[in-house]
Amino acid sequence: MVTELAPPRRSAVRRFWASTIGKKAVMAVTGVLLLAFVLAHMVGNLKTFLGAAELNHYAGWLRTIGEPVLRREWFLWLQRAVLLVALVLHVTAAVQLARRDLRARPVRYVHRRPRASFAVRTMRWGGATLAVFVVWHILDFTVGTVNRDFVAGDPYHNLVADFRVWWVNVIYLVALAMLGLHIHHGFTSAARTLGVARPRRERAIKILGSTTAVAVAGGYALVPVAIMTGLVH
Repeated sequence: MVTELAPPRRSAVRRFWASTIGKKAVMAVTGVLLLAFVLAHMVGNLKTFLGAAELNHYAGWLRTIGEPVLRREWFLWLQRAVLLVALVLHVTAAVQLARRDLRARPVRYVHRRPRASFAVRTMRWGGATLAVFVVWHILDFTVGTVNRDFVAGDPYHNLVADFRVWWVNVIYLVALAMLGLHIHHGFTSAARTLGVARPRRERAIKILGSTTAVAVAGGYALVPVAIMTGLVH
């Protein structure tokens, strides 16, 4: 007599991750975390307008957060690790959801569906563009390999040297446009997934998402535009 073995039961975490709502929840939570970092980073970048001493002092302070409980740069590396995990989870969930949608409907709709907004239509390839840009940004301002005049420990100099090059500004401004569109759509989507977007709040959340998208993209764009036009030098 042959006894069939029951398939091993998956843990609650694996079942959650395997579900569509689980992946959407992971995308929403990691998206909120990444947005919080983007906002904080933008505020720090705007210190460029206060001069080299102010920006460089701020950059140095980031390396000392947590002292003397933590050693120098420990908090910075912890932050990087958390952001990397959040980014990997965010991208992985997005890719797997896209594949799941494709498998669910491999054939195009016979009847034309309502035309989605530009932000929705660019969400996936815009997200891929941002992922590539993150790598570029690290090589540019953290590692310094793509910055032709990189000076370690002098972020103000590196910003000015970089954004004096016109094609570098094009790369950053295009990426910022993609970031704004990503936030514009992702903000409302995350609010719905997390149960925040009730019918009476829908319009307010859309306005808040649009405002945040414009503020983030515009806030980041101020620095390269100011350097490119000679306002900051």
